[in-house]
Amino acid sequence: MVTIGFIIASLASVVDEDMVKWLWYVPALALGVAGVVVIRTHVARRTKADHHVAANIETIEASLGRIAANIDKLNADKHTIDTYDVRHRIDDLFIDDLETFVDARQSIAHRHGLAAYGEVMTAFAAGERYLNRVWSASSDGYIDEVHAYLEKAKDQFAETLAILHRLQSPSGVRS
Repeated sequence: MVTIGFIIASLASVVDEDMVKWLWYVPALALGVAGVVVIRTHVARRTKADHHVAANIETIEASLGRIAANIDKLNADKHTIDTYDVRHRIDDLFIDDLETFVDARQSIAHRHGLAAYGEVMTAFAAGERYLNRVWSASSDGYIDEVHAYLEKAKDQFAETLAILHRLQSPSGVRS
């Protein structure tokens, strides 16, 4: 659009040495300017989308880091916490970060592709399932199951964080 517009405008101005063919020149110039506007709008949208994805990736890393830290602490403290209180700790420690992660998770696919998104979400979903199992076992008072699934949830969230860090590394090398 830009190229065609400016070529036609250039030709309209040089075809006749004595006068510019304004009926050709003005529409062609307008076409070229419209092309520039379209390109600039596209670049601005893309820049805004890239900025949004980058902000979401930072949000994902921060919320997942807190989830991993909190599950580590909860797992370490599991012998000192009443089994029936573990579910309340889960509600206090994880709800906000889990929601934050889930709300921003699509940015993983935008940044790293669907395969990477699937890899992260598989590990994350397993950790979330294990955490839900801990919550249920806590409400039923099954101490052995609470302890076992806290460990599994910790491992899954640690794996999720490791996958995300690997994806964020400059080489993105798989280990």
